[in-house]
Amino acid sequence: MEFHMDPQMSCTFFISFFFFISFTHSFYLPGVAPRDFQTGDPLNIKVNKLSSTKTQLPYDFYYLKYCKPTEILNTAENLGEVLRGDRIENSVYTFQMRQEQPCQVVCQQKLNAKSAKNFKEKIDDEYRVNMILDNLPVAVLRQRRDGSQSTTYEHGFRVGFKGNYAGSKEGKYFINNHLSFRVMYHRDAETDTARIVGFEVTPNSINHEYKEWNEKNPQVTTCNPNTKHLILGGVIPQEVDTDKEVIFSYDVSFKESDIRWASRWDTYLLMNDDQIHWFSIVNSLMIVLFLSGMVAMIMMRTLYRDIANYNQLETKDEAQEETGWKLVHGDVFRPPINCGLLCVYVGTGVQIFAMTLVTMIFAVLGFLSPSNRGGLMTAMVLLWVFMGLFAGYSSVRLYKTLRGTEWKRITLRTALMFPGILFAVFFVLNALIWGEKSSGAVPFGTMFALVCLWFGISVPLVFVGGYMGSKKMVIEEPVKTNKIPRQIPELPWYMKPVFSILIGGILPFGAVFIELFFILTSIWLNQFYYIFGFLFIVFLILVITCAEITMVLCYFQLCSEDYYWWWRAYLTAGSSSLYFFLYSVFYFFSKLEITKLVSGILYFGYMLIASYAFFVLTGTIGFYSCFWFVRRIYSSVKID
Repeated sequence: MEFHMDPQMSCTFFISFFFFISFTHSFYLPGVAPRDFQTGDPLNIKVNKLSSTKTQLPYDFYYLKYCKPTEILNTAENLGEVLRGDRIENSVYTFQMRQEQPCQVVCQQKLNAKSAKNFKEKIDDEYRVNMILDNLPVAVLRQRRDGSQSTTYEHGFRVGFKGNYAGSKEGKYFINNHLSFRVMYHRDAETDTARIVGFEVTPNSINHEYKEWNEKNPQVTTCNPNTKHLILGGVIPQEVDTDKEVIFSYDVSFKESDIRWASRWDTYLLMNDDQIHWFSIVNSLMIVLFLSGMVAMIMMRTLYRDIANYNQLETKDEAQEETGWKLVHGDVFRPPINCGLLCVYVGTGVQIFAMTLVTMIFAVLGFLSPSNRGGLMTAMVLLWVFMGLFAGYSSVRLYKTLRGTEWKRITLRTALMFPGILFAVFFVLNALIWGEKSSGAVPFGTMFALVCLWFGISVPLVFVGGYMGSKKMVIEEPVKTNKIPRQIPELPWYMKPVFSILIGGILPFGAVFIELFFILTSIWLNQFYYIFGFLFIVFLILVITCAEITMVLCYFQLCSEDYYWWWRAYLTAGSSSLYFFLYSVFYFFSKLEITKLVSGILYFGYMLIASYAFFVLTGTIGFYSCFWFVRRIYSSVKID
């Protein structure tokens, strides 16, 4: 489709774009600016959600009976953090910069039946505690599988563990109640200020002992009174059970580091599998080269030869002897059934494509790094809202090309259908999360804000785009459409719609499935994903693959004298979403350890949403490539 943006539309888009840029600048960049600390400056550890890869249900830190400050304060969150289930709050863990603090007792908690049950459940489900210091998440050191000396981290530390006492087979639950923090800093030799470049923790379970409990100045005998360090020899772990007293403690050490502030996230983002990503791209490029060769052969040899021969025909008898795509020139631009629905899906696909492209550009430029907590999610939501302009424009423009008259109705369906389906599924999933009392449940206020973004900004922009599309000239068809439809001959089995559509989705999926594995791992196994350079290349390969496979199959379809190509083009590329969903089912059973019913419903609910969006995106790419291809070949043929 010829897509020209008139000045009015350009103006509206750029105003929206710069509003978004200013919003992003004011919202994120201060959070990732470096902070210089003097010796003795106070450092406050913030607590984030409790997370588990077994349940996928985050919980607020204070859901468990940990030590609470006198007043719990929520740190200002952005939209992305709320949608991710992050709940960042203050804690009792406070100390001073570059001043070591050995064995500090925080508080004593007596577990009742409910709190003991909660701790046991979270230990069973392998929940991890997430903390933050100067915007760095706390991490536990782990050994790399290849045995190399480079440092890798696990995010957060476990709530506790299961074990048994010597000589007993009875399983017991133990809590990690003592935390040994290590803060790495990079010192500026000139100013003697320091910047925090690392935040590690070693969790321990210790059954603290004391002679007499003093609430104002608690002292425990499990700390050496002379050195104030932990006495680890023969320490008994702290058991979790009803009426057990748990004493929480911590110590802090500081270590100077050569790592500069700009590189402090590198250890968190360390890629162990960069060779696999290159293999993924080489694999995808081979698919693209294969398809490009087929398209080039069709375009240069077959089509140009056919067009030359067809244009040299002089008599009607010779024309009647011709077969193939040339015979359906009088029907190829006949509007399809449910053309309005097709226009709605195409418009929505343009919206998703624009959102994905701009998000990836921002991500590649570094605006959406993991230090920008919630930034990626917020950017996607806001970009989706503003890209409604393109959705309305493209759906109405195509609708007018198909000789439609009710453009306002099409615009309304474009504005409401896809977001409505997503919102309905999301609302049901959110109700399930809320029923589990998880912090991952989106609050009513945030839900209301999303509805306001949808109806307050997105819907009006879709109508603005639809109005602009309705004022544009109708795209002229290169050949006239006959009044009486041509009869389609019997098709061979391999050209039947279902078979060719399913075959068409294999190659686009094959181009992305390796990268899809890493994306699913980052989402469901609580890891950082920051290889947007690879992802951007794979996205471009996906676009090319969808376009080429659709053009090739569309050509074979027209050669079979089947002119119902409109929906077939959309479904051919869109069928890759079926393989996307099937792969997510395979991933669920092979890689995840989810056992709870609610967690399983959440997984498949969110993957269904992702597959649906992937269907709309790839289908639109396939449709537009086929639309351009068909117009191109029939505009080259002389028709009397």
